[in-house]
Amino acid sequence: MGRLSIHVLDTAHGVPAANVVFTLRRDGKVLLSGSTNADGRVDRPLLEGETLLPGIYELDFATADYFRAQGVTLPEPPFLDVVTLRFGISDTAANYHVPLLVSPWSYSTYRGS
Repeated sequence: MGRLSIHVLDTAHGVPAANVVFTLRRDGKVLLSGSTNADGRVDRPLLEGETLLPGIYELDFATADYFRAQGVTLPEPPFLDVVTLRFGISDTAANYHVPLLVSPWSYSTYRGS
């Protein structure tokens, strides 16, 4: 049974990014919203089993709000406000782990397992 999970890491401070608000969409429809826990993760998979369908997904992460909450002074508008990751799921039996490594000025991601 496949699943989708996330992990957000604050590379500016070298810590997991707690309380980052995110929204998951498929075909423009909001599937769920939430925020990361103290470890920068979510307590359970975002999707698994029958809810994990093939298709194009988008994850929006409210990174500027997160960094402001950490006391970082950002310009207006911030360089990165909401980071949107658009990715495909083709194998519903596989695990899709989406890490986001982020600072106020950059981000990177990759497919984890």
